[in-house]
Amino acid sequence: MDLIEKSKKYLWLPFTQMKDYDENPLIIESGKGIKVKDIDGKEYYDAFSSVWLNVHGHRKKELDDAIREQLDKIAHSTLLGMTNIPATELAENLVGIAPHSLSRVFYSDSGAEAMEIAVKMAYQYWQNIGKTNKQKFISIKNGYHGDTIGAVSVGSIDIFHKVYGPLMFKGFKTSVPNVYRYPAENPKKCRDEALETLESILKDHHEEIAGLTIESMVQGAGGMIVMPEGYLSGVRELCTKYNVLMIIDEVATGFGRTGKMFACEHEEVEPDLMAAGKGITGGYLPIAITYTTEKIYEAFYDDYTNLKTLFHGHSYTGNQLGCAVALANLDLFKKDQIVQQIAQKSEYLNELFKDLADLPHVGDIRQLGFMCGIELVYDKQTKSPFPFESRVAYKSSLKMRELGLLTRPTGDVVVFMPPLASTKEDLKAMIEIIKEAIKCVSAEEALQIDRKNSQVAR
Repeated sequence: MDLIEKSKKYLWLPFTQMKDYDENPLIIESGKGIKVKDIDGKEYYDAFSSVWLNVHGHRKKELDDAIREQLDKIAHSTLLGMTNIPATELAENLVGIAPHSLSRVFYSDSGAEAMEIAVKMAYQYWQNIGKTNKQKFISIKNGYHGDTIGAVSVGSIDIFHKVYGPLMFKGFKTSVPNVYRYPAENPKKCRDEALETLESILKDHHEEIAGLTIESMVQGAGGMIVMPEGYLSGVRELCTKYNVLMIIDEVATGFGRTGKMFACEHEEVEPDLMAAGKGITGGYLPIAITYTTEKIYEAFYDDYTNLKTLFHGHSYTGNQLGCAVALANLDLFKKDQIVQQIAQKSEYLNELFKDLADLPHVGDIRQLGFMCGIELVYDKQTKSPFPFESRVAYKSSLKMRELGLLTRPTGDVVVFMPPLASTKEDLKAMIEIIKEAIKCVSAEEALQIDRKNSQVAR
């Protein structure tokens, strides 16, 4: 039995309808720089950073060496009741690059866990200080924070979450402004209406609300929705006004992805809790973190018998290999001036998008740094989408694969999140592939719809 057949027989892949995989299987064998290679030797641009996390490319010598060096010492020991050298040094470095409000680091293994921890911290914080009525959360419609039940409960993407409704705890929902879908296409009015809706919820229910969860500046899995200027800072002001903890999700947006080390820096927002992951190890190993303020930390600091301890942990929390490569990653951020580079290359990328935007079925291109989404629509004038069953973005991604590029869409939005190490030449080559695939697939899908409509009309 060859590898393809083994993969079909034994594996169940995440976020994958296995019928799709059986029809279009792919097994990656190796990688170098910003490209990966399959078992047949074909190379592909890694245009979604292996699901939004690769920074410096694959097989980066400094990161490889950091892991090998740590292996000569120890691969893992527990963080329960003790610590280790790289976890301790990394925590210091992480606090040094975080918003000033954040002074403590709690380790975990994934972004979902980091958000789950933040939710539990926020809930228990109020219990520990005697405000036991504050038990609910405000979350954002179309938001995504991971797939554990707590993270799902503060997320709101129906196609992912609806089936688990009976398992989820209930809270309040509000919306991030989607300027492209707003009737008047007025960013300021769109923003102000969204903030007014949020304030009405807070005004009526702040006594029972423990925290608000929100992705930072961009809703990722919800369609790469970039928030209008002033929205995130407006949310911060309202949380402060109504004494509600602000929990920011920087799992996808953190570590340089948007042209700042953390996306909340675009509006100088300082959260009470913040989750981060993905790029923390340069895309090498599963480390995630939950940042918190000293005020929240102190609410848990007491005699054990008072039972204010945060009873939460994971077997591989603070793993030495992951922390060692994360330290090397942060060194590369400084040495190669990654954040500054992204700010500059983003302007070039924005220029490349202008040509792509002229395609007849590209409705909107949303970009913040190297976090980009290309929304495909059936009718550009009315912004009407393709029928759900068309799967136009998915089919476009298969065409891109054929042309030598890998990405993964979300709904009708083609995701483009290349490794931060991508050069201008790389970016141009990738955009050309994306353009060719979208032009080919969207035109064919639109033609089929037109034919069906014509037949119905007759």
